[in-house]
Amino acid sequence: MGANLPVDVDRVRLELGRSDGPAVSAAALLLTGAGRVRSGADLVARDQPGAPGDAVRHVGTPDGAEAVEVDLAALRDSTERVALCAWTGSGTLGRVTGLRLRLVAAGSGTVLAHFDMAPRSETALVAGELYRREGRWRFRAVGQGYDHGFAGLAADFGLTPAPARAPRPGPAPRPAPPARPQTRGEELLPADMGERLSLRKQQVATSLRKGGLTGVTARVILVLDASGSMSGLYAKGTVARVAERMAAVAALLDDDGTMQAWTFATRPARLPDLHLGELPEWLRLHVRVGQLGVIGRKKRPKSRADGQVDMRTVGIQNEEQKVIADVRAYVRDHPVPLPTLVLFFSDGGVYRSKEIERELRAAADEPVFWQFVGLGRSHYGVLEYFDTLPGRTVDNVGFFAVDDVDQVADPELYDRLLSEFPLWLGAAREAGVLR
Repeated sequence: MGANLPVDVDRVRLELGRSDGPAVSAAALLLTGAGRVRSGADLVARDQPGAPGDAVRHVGTPDGAEAVEVDLAALRDSTERVALCAWTGSGTLGRVTGLRLRLVAAGSGTVLAHFDMAPRSETALVAGELYRREGRWRFRAVGQGYDHGFAGLAADFGLTPAPARAPRPGPAPRPAPPARPQTRGEELLPADMGERLSLRKQQVATSLRKGGLTGVTARVILVLDASGSMSGLYAKGTVARVAERMAAVAALLDDDGTMQAWTFATRPARLPDLHLGELPEWLRLHVRVGQLGVIGRKKRPKSRADGQVDMRTVGIQNEEQKVIADVRAYVRDHPVPLPTLVLFFSDGGVYRSKEIERELRAAADEPVFWQFVGLGRSHYGVLEYFDTLPGRTVDNVGFFAVDDVDQVADPELYDRLLSEFPLWLGAAREAGVLR
């Protein structure tokens, strides 16, 4: 789960198979970069199979399983992902034994990837996906479960209500969850920001529930790249919006609604803690639009408020390993009986791969999961392939990149941000990394 690989053939087949148990249906959702369908036509299923010659078609396999065939070269430019969904109309997927997904080269029949799944109480899941990255296609094993059938799954991707023609569509979508209790300090926020935070907390909870987590508590740490190439993202307000969206993760997971934060470039610098009630002021003081422009110049910077970091001392290069070491030291020096989730944002330009690998390998025995998010199409070095490297107690690193994070809807962002954290929690407890 979570593994990915390049797809170097134009036509592939996603085959869903099982050994025993209730019949399982398969369908594909054609998704934009925001993780949404454009219309009901972006569903390809048994009752809506696609016409011959279409880029995506529902087909059968010689052993009677269901499959979807995809002509990657013929997909529209606006289709960034093709998600293969599975569900059963007879109870939960946990009753299905040997549930598996195979990625097959449609021309030669060569198996490119094999993914075994072991669902439990879910009634639907996204088994795997083809996704476009830097103009090339890749495949990712997903295995993300839903407990409200195909209707609930489809709704998360913009098909509301779920299409009536889909086979065995499952129960109707669940009603909206009740408003979550306010986190400490939330009542101090401006009305519009408070409303956004409340909705985002619900979405964070939904993403965690898909991973089998409810009621989990964790320390959340935010790390923001401040290297020279990030100046445009600061100037456009992108970084401030990212920080606000991450505050919802801390508001839900952290019992006191407080988030520690770092910024880094050539050198790391710890930012003042983000207390939820101070979010607008914290963004203004510590995610500063235009301030990166004074780095390396003789131009006199504006006067700083108490606690503000002088960005000239941070520098302009990418030295991720230094801030990783700083955060590791903080976690060791401030132990808590909770796991720690580090949300690390960078636009790439990684060149200290050996040093970064050394830090993250050493951190594998620590109660910390490192979720890296790439903000653009730059070189991410070891971060892109670290979770495939052997020789660690547990896989303690997740990574994904987006071309334009402002165009990624909150449900999609939180799903991707929190998809590997539950897996790490289980593995870390089993390995004794978490007590």
